[in-house]
Amino acid sequence: MNKTESLKRLVRERVLLLDGAMGSLIQQYKLTEEDFRGEKFKNHSIPLKGNNDLLTLTRPDIITHIHKQYLEAGADIIETNTFNSNRISQSDYKLEDTVYELNKQSASLASKIVQQYSTADKPRFVAGSLGPTNKTASLSPDVNNPGYRAVSFDDLVEVYAEQASGLLDGGVDILLLETIFDTLNAKAALFGITRELQKRNLDDFPVMVSVTVADASGRTLSGQTLEAFLISVSHFPLFSIGLNCSFGAEDLRSYVKRLGEISPLYISAYPNAGLPNQFGEYDETPDEMAPKIFEYLKNGLVNIIGGCCGTTPEHIKRFGQYINDAKPHIPPQIERKTRLSGLDPLIIDENTNFVNIGERTNVAGSKKFARLIREEKYEEALAIAHDQVQGGAQIIDVNMDDAMLDAKKEMVTFLNLMTSEPDIASLPIMVDSSKWEVLEAGLKCLQGKAIVNSISLKEGEDIFLQQAKKIKQYGAAVVVMAFDEKGQADTFERRIEICERAYRLLTQKINFPPEDIIFDPNILAIGTGIEEHNNYAVDYIKATKWIKQNLPYAKVSGGVSNLSFSFRGNNIVREAIHSVFLYHAINAGMDMGIVNPGMLQIYDQIQPELLTLVEDVVLNRRPDATERLIDAAEKLKNTGKEENLSQKNAWREKPLEERLHHSLIKGIPDFLEEDLKEALEKYDYALDIIEKPLMDGMNIVGELFGSGKMFLPQVVKTARVMKKAVAWLQPYIEQEKRDSNKGPSKKAKILMATVKGDVHDIGKNIVGVILACNNYDVIDLGVMVPAEKILSEAIKQDVDIIGLSGLITPSLEEMSNVAKEMEQRKMKQPLLIGGATTSKVHTAVKIDPFYNGPVIYVKDASMSAQVVGALLSEKERQNYIQSVEKEYENLRLANQNKKIKEYFSLEEARSKKWTTDWKQAPIKKPNLLGIHTFKDYPINEIIPFIDWTFFFQAWRLTGNYRGIENVTDKISEQKWLENFTSDISREKAQEAIKLWRDAQNMLQRIHNEKMLKANGVIGLFPANSIGDDIEVYKDESRQEVIATFHFMREQQKKKGKETYYSLADFVAPKSSGVKDYIGGFAVTAGEGIEFWIKHFEEQQDDYNAILLKSLADRLAEAFAELMHFRVRKEFWGYNPDEKFNYDDLIRERYRGIRPALGYPACPDHSEKKTLFELMDVEKNAGIYLTEHFSMYPNASVSGLYLAHPESFYFGVGKIKSDQVEDLAKRKGFKPEDVVKWIPTNLAD
Repeated sequence: MNKTESLKRLVRERVLLLDGAMGSLIQQYKLTEEDFRGEKFKNHSIPLKGNNDLLTLTRPDIITHIHKQYLEAGADIIETNTFNSNRISQSDYKLEDTVYELNKQSASLASKIVQQYSTADKPRFVAGSLGPTNKTASLSPDVNNPGYRAVSFDDLVEVYAEQASGLLDGGVDILLLETIFDTLNAKAALFGITRELQKRNLDDFPVMVSVTVADASGRTLSGQTLEAFLISVSHFPLFSIGLNCSFGAEDLRSYVKRLGEISPLYISAYPNAGLPNQFGEYDETPDEMAPKIFEYLKNGLVNIIGGCCGTTPEHIKRFGQYINDAKPHIPPQIERKTRLSGLDPLIIDENTNFVNIGERTNVAGSKKFARLIREEKYEEALAIAHDQVQGGAQIIDVNMDDAMLDAKKEMVTFLNLMTSEPDIASLPIMVDSSKWEVLEAGLKCLQGKAIVNSISLKEGEDIFLQQAKKIKQYGAAVVVMAFDEKGQADTFERRIEICERAYRLLTQKINFPPEDIIFDPNILAIGTGIEEHNNYAVDYIKATKWIKQNLPYAKVSGGVSNLSFSFRGNNIVREAIHSVFLYHAINAGMDMGIVNPGMLQIYDQIQPELLTLVEDVVLNRRPDATERLIDAAEKLKNTGKEENLSQKNAWREKPLEERLHHSLIKGIPDFLEEDLKEALEKYDYALDIIEKPLMDGMNIVGELFGSGKMFLPQVVKTARVMKKAVAWLQPYIEQEKRDSNKGPSKKAKILMATVKGDVHDIGKNIVGVILACNNYDVIDLGVMVPAEKILSEAIKQDVDIIGLSGLITPSLEEMSNVAKEMEQRKMKQPLLIGGATTSKVHTAVKIDPFYNGPVIYVKDASMSAQVVGALLSEKERQNYIQSVEKEYENLRLANQNKKIKEYFSLEEARSKKWTTDWKQAPIKKPNLLGIHTFKDYPINEIIPFIDWTFFFQAWRLTGNYRGIENVTDKISEQKWLENFTSDISREKAQEAIKLWRDAQNMLQRIHNEKMLKANGVIGLFPANSIGDDIEVYKDESRQEVIATFHFMREQQKKKGKETYYSLADFVAPKSSGVKDYIGGFAVTAGEGIEFWIKHFEEQQDDYNAILLKSLADRLAEAFAELMHFRVRKEFWGYNPDEKFNYDDLIRERYRGIRPALGYPACPDHSEKKTLFELMDVEKNAGIYLTEHFSMYPNASVSGLYLAHPESFYFGVGKIKSDQVEDLAKRKGFKPEDVVKWIPTNLAD
């Protein structure tokens, strides 16, 4: 029995065990550049560290050891170390020419090891790993050029053929195409693999594919659903299909289960060891992951199970302990049906209604489309395709056959653009051309399962079968025209003769799936006045019925508009002809048709007289039918359809109260004055207008926001309208008070403040707006408010609730101080705690015990109204407070009983510090040592560096809004919104567009009106480290220390990690004798903001006030990014050739880091004082520090520059008392003073 037969026998008998991650184990060896180079690549021109596949050649001992570990753990199948051994990925290292050798040697190495472990009872197998490459054939890497592709189908075919060749020649038993994120890449890979297998007569060789889903929607990165992906690769005789990477075992299980339900293949799965933590590491231990894998095994979900990122031999060993009790997945029998796909599947069977094929993206069928293509107005041409989708098309036909066009070029260009439009790309595409080269070029653009329109027997059987074979290899269905060597079939007899012959050839000669054959028995023009044409429609309908009865699984289609060609220019008659014909043809079995959905009438709604005339022609019921219809057509020619009245302002016709509600909910202030004047006539008092219709509207807003059906930007705009309404009514209210002493009903008062030492207030302001929208009287004391002022004002104003906010960690202690002071004063008001650094656990453990009144943690703005409502409700208050107190008590107990973390002593942690050969380190002396200031830096140069993700998050619009900058009109907006599949995500995206546009307008104002000034200072200095400190020197003599930064070091034990970092590690030690350097920066985009905030608040415009603050924060961060870019490129100059790339910038794909003081790598905010004194920041940039080391203006960023190539961001985490004492000694502080600044980093 050969290996393939053995594999197929075993997979039926039991679940097979695949190995785990390779990269995770390689990292444990802590390899150097020299390890990757070896002797073979000793003098290679660029760094090779990180090219793990290369270790097969330079450190085969390591790869051998890893393979052996997995085999000893029980793996039935091990993968070759070739995930990136393809020409595209290796080009990053200029090693394209080693690809064949890499694959062959890796396969040979693994095969030899497997032979050592294989036994008759437990044979082992080698799977040749083929990764996805780092390019996508379906997507453009350039958001500004959606039609561009960085790699072609043909390129990928060659790339994968070369890799498969090496793997096969090296002796693998299986080819595993894995971590597929772009189906077109996978189709090209299968195309190339087929070529290599055919060369070697390996028709039955096992090929596995494994896809990865991009998010919880279950779609691939290129947008396909799992079912669409399965359909797209179903043409290849796969051994198995499965999922890997993506998620941990628990989250991946539902997708694996679904795949097993719809696929006739064996199923594989190899999930990650949980989800990555904040350091990108995978924490799920073998004992934690194994029970989750057991759920796969006991429920029969898989035939092959293994591990992906973060899994180890110990994980695989634990999985293997469950294998004996596992039941292998039994693939279901899948019924033959016509299955097509774009991003979504389209399944056509006897239960499917007639399938409309959109015809307007055809240069022969639409003059407008042809003109737009000739003029290269592709966006307008795409709008036509979009209209077809909106009109009900389920397949889109694309034809570029025009004598004045390069049909192949235009087909590729337009298909690439179409597949970048999710609403269009969701549908299968019909590639339509009379030229084979155009059809083939089109198929190479499409990741889904397309339809070729068309081939025929016109040039004989050989060419017909040759083209059909290629179509099958591309994984497409085919339209076969009723046309042979004698010409076009125009009678019933000729139609069925040709269709039967073609069917037998396709199914018997090349095993073409019959369900993928679509016959077009020729819809020809009727009503021409030529007698021979009168029976064309009848013969088509009869042929359709015959095909459905005699050619199993085949489908029938046709170009419906051809039928009414004689009546062009008379749409009413043409639409009636189409509808009548389809009514009868569909009843006979017609499955689909190329038709403009907008050119159809409902059969039952055709005027009776016209219906009779049209049916006479279509069904050839009387000899004078054509003449009678022509006579009637003249009378109907100028009849048009009534246009629908615009509904834009229909709401203005509704009752007053509904109009006011609409204005509030939609944030429309335009009609307020008009409606409020009307309200004054209807209501007795102006105050009644506020307390009745306006507050009713605000209650609706509150309900919508609380249920997630309305989003923060909308709520803030609502508040603006409400404020304008109240301001307009205020004079009337005051007059009524004077006239009648009628006072307003008492509203609950809520006092809010950002605590002493903290200047951050955007979150607090948003909460204030939401509470004001819910009819609470909000008293905002602003920022940096001492406890004394908060409490004295609360007593003076007799407030009902006090809310505290803070962003920086020292604010946590200040909140505790406020709680203690409230208890001292015997206050009873509920205390609300919120802000970025706060948490429910911290509130329960560190604040609540100090105050006997209710202390409530408010997670975010959306919860504020709900919490306040419960606290002020006589009915709910007691139960709510008791439930919170019980929850906090449980949290405190859990905190006391939580698993004790293990720590190294500081001395041990320091012995495990990161180090390198400093004599060989690539240290560059800065081009410009010293301090450099930047006053009034051009805002327009900063804007391109903005990371918009955090802007949307500030507005509580979580989601991926990449590409929003391309939304410029309704068409592009609709296209972009199709990225969002659920109703709620699409609604949020629509609000994101509105917010984005408002932000762009505000940025324009900021620039034009100089609303804000951006100032900054940077410094570059000689420096060296001493232990966990960095000394900064006055000059290159390094004799005078002008500043010392004191850093902390990781102490908490980490699984599988041998290095414990401090920022000081990335600067050369003084003892090394190597001269190193450090940089510092402080930038702000907040000068001038106070004037404008006051201006907007005076206009009752909270929306623009918050918008300006959030943009100032983003500009400050962008300014920091810009200056870091310039430091790398110019001022320090260690990366002089770096080009600006937005994606690389956002993903921090560059050398060096800029850690902010007070954040995870250096949690101690007091280190800012050293930085500010070193660079005289207050003088040079206009930024000053509060007593708690918060920066003002609030829109400011500061930190350090470290340039070592291996420096990275990390979190120090918790530290023990020995490090607290050491840090205090180094800083000259008392230990209790150190504790004050790092309260969340204390382990005990």
